[in-house]
Amino acid sequence: MKDEAHPEFPAFDTMRKASRRDRLPELATRKDRLSSLRRMVVENRDEIARVIDTDFGGRPRKETELLEIVPLLNTLRNTSRHLGRWMRDERRHVAWPFQPGSAWVRHEPLGVVGIISPWNYPLLLALGPLVDVLGAGNRAMIKPSELTPGFSELLKRLVSNYFDADVVTVETGGVEVAQAFSALPFDHLIFTGSTAVGRKVMQAAAANLTPVTLELGGKSPAVVAPDYPLDKAARSIVLGKFTNAGQTCIAPDYVLVPEGKAEALARQIIDRIESAYPAARSEGGYADIITARHRNRLVEAVEEAREGGATILRPSGDYGDKIAPTLVIDAPGQCLLLREEIFGPILPIVTYGSLDEALAFINRHARPLALYAFTDDRTARGTILDGAISGGVTLNGTLLHIAQDDLPFGGVGDSGIGAYHGRDGFRRMSHARSIYKPGFFNAFEVIGPPFGKLADFVIRVLGR
Repeated sequence: MKDEAHPEFPAFDTMRKASRRDRLPELATRKDRLSSLRRMVVENRDEIARVIDTDFGGRPRKETELLEIVPLLNTLRNTSRHLGRWMRDERRHVAWPFQPGSAWVRHEPLGVVGIISPWNYPLLLALGPLVDVLGAGNRAMIKPSELTPGFSELLKRLVSNYFDADVVTVETGGVEVAQAFSALPFDHLIFTGSTAVGRKVMQAAAANLTPVTLELGGKSPAVVAPDYPLDKAARSIVLGKFTNAGQTCIAPDYVLVPEGKAEALARQIIDRIESAYPAARSEGGYADIITARHRNRLVEAVEEAREGGATILRPSGDYGDKIAPTLVIDAPGQCLLLREEIFGPILPIVTYGSLDEALAFINRHARPLALYAFTDDRTARGTILDGAISGGVTLNGTLLHIAQDDLPFGGVGDSGIGAYHGRDGFRRMSHARSIYKPGFFNAFEVIGPPFGKLADFVIRVLGR
């Protein structure tokens, strides 16, 4: 990469020079940066929650605490605790023809990493990747979403107060800024968002041969097997689907249930919704949809399904002008709700005759970011796991695999490229540098040119 200036992003040039000058930050430096990040969140958590609530036009404080602040602090704690072990050189096996000798891998910082974060979890999806980036010894530039302008400006101010400008910076602005940002010659680029935008980000990064981690989405299915109690499935599905009003990349996008059980499952889900959101209209009761454009798309999708003959069910209660949790039974196959990722509090319920039929339905769509299987039957569980691929899985629950710091999180196919979190995130944000050191005797120098009988012997032995 040419060492050229980028006047529209002067912070990038400053950061890149610093990353080349101080290439291998020590453990103490990395831990100090993680500590600064923790202090930034803890000391400003009230303002963070308040601003996110304002950006959403209404979002429960406890959702922000439980789904963004708490997971981020846990991730920081886990990384700080294990970082020294992750940084150690890894000894590798040396094959006998190369003995005596030693081989090892050291994980080194990549340099400057760009993070493009979305609006639905503005804190966690901006700073969660940052934990891995800083732990691996890198520096970061963050471009938060323009759809959460209050939080984006707050993040920019807080980062400038807690970090040096050559370690972490925040760039705010609209789509044009994001496009220019993704075209910078980063050493790695992390994007979380839609598949359509992910393609554009990857195309922009390709011009610089910038490696990417793409965390996208898709139609994540929940499969309720014949043996599983509907009330237990309903409880988990409501948590995963209607938290943050369905604006979650790994929310169940639709539910597959055995024929004859759709109405019974719907009743259980409605009952659970009514107990989970008894005061939905009140402040802090239930999240709103982020913009009028997103809201209109959801309303139109439900009407399309209704006009196609679907049954629409909603819980009792006053949701005001918010979109109430909505169940859709018998949606027509080509409607938007069964064609595109929903990203809202609308849940189609689809019936199947056999698990093979359910899996065929899943596999007609692009590979999803998450899959949820509800069954206590070992054979059924194996059939589902073997029959459909996804980025990650939670069994007999929803969302919880993303909260495991020792599990990689990422998509596959249209739902993403690469995985991070914990040790896997540290490695994703590092260069695995291979090193070999010959011992006191280097056989390959002995057999080198001019080639003779020893070379013939080695060829016969190793070339079998």
